[in-house]
Amino acid sequence: MTVTPLHRALVVLAVASLAVAAAPTAAAAEPDPKALTWTVQPATATGPDQRRWINASLDPGQAVTEHLAVRNFSRTAVAFSLKAADGYLTDKGRFNMLSSDRPSVDGGTWIDVQEKVTVGPNETRVVPFTITVPPGATPGDHPAGIAATVTSTGGTVNVESRVGFRVMLRVNGSAQAALAVRGLRATYSPSWNPFAGGTVRVRYTVENDGNVWVGGTSRVAMSDLLGRSSHEATSAVEELLPGGVRTVETRADGVWAMVRLRTTVSTSPTLLGDGQAGADLRPASATVTTWVVPWAQLALLGLLAGLLVGLRAAARHRRRRLAGLLARARQEGRQEGQESVLVGGAPAVAEPDAGDARR
Repeated sequence: MTVTPLHRALVVLAVASLAVAAAPTAAAAEPDPKALTWTVQPATATGPDQRRWINASLDPGQAVTEHLAVRNFSRTAVAFSLKAADGYLTDKGRFNMLSSDRPSVDGGTWIDVQEKVTVGPNETRVVPFTITVPPGATPGDHPAGIAATVTSTGGTVNVESRVGFRVMLRVNGSAQAALAVRGLRATYSPSWNPFAGGTVRVRYTVENDGNVWVGGTSRVAMSDLLGRSSHEATSAVEELLPGGVRTVETRADGVWAMVRLRTTVSTSPTLLGDGQAGADLRPASATVTTWVVPWAQLALLGLLAGLLVGLRAAARHRRRRLAGLLARARQEGRQEGQESVLVGGAPAVAEPDAGDARR
């Protein structure tokens, strides 16, 4: 068979057509997470509900079945991986779950969910999962998360994109809520205006020293050498999981401090999540003493003392000068009196009359 140029052109066109047709199939097999949009949320067996996350209070050894809903807003079917892991709060207070390369050791291991679910375009799939609390689980909160993930392989790096929600697992028993104050520091910066108070910067760490999920309030109070309160402020403590820490910084202006300043931080925890009767709420406090040198006030006292000494010295100088002037005036008066006597001569002596002598 003779191969003509026309045959060659038809073969090239057929190969190109097959390549174009195969491209969408490859893209569907490994979708780009940037081109996908999906949500995962708590659900009932019939569909999504209004819960933002799942709260489950269970006894040791108890199991319960829950549901999640995965909704795919994309134009292609997507195979999602379903994963559960231990949960935690980031430094900014956002809930997150351990990444796939970090093994879970707590609540994340109590969740049993199927590994894969395929969701069609604009479709919602409800998936059941089971929570089983180990018989020896300690009372308190054991946060976890569950997510639907898509992994893309770009070169030598796998990129995992996931969307999920938190699962707050509480083991019934003795609940202890405590917010301990650690590393309290207070620094005082005096004002160079002696008639204005200084600035106090307070820094401390609040640690969830209990076994349950808590929020609460912290109160900062300052008192001077005489015990008089000079500043009080109350602020909210954002949610903290057991063992979680949060650094707090606050500033107070216009604080008067002489020699000694006592700063006290006290906390009051509030139980979050499902209420539990008989929870042990433990307030805590810490105090730090700051020694203050009131330079501006000392400078003002030194200036006033110098001014007083100067005024007294000036007054003494004026008195001495006035006394000297008075003494000089008296001396000059005496000298003038003596000079007037010398200028007038000796007093005249009366001589006897000649007629009387003849008698």
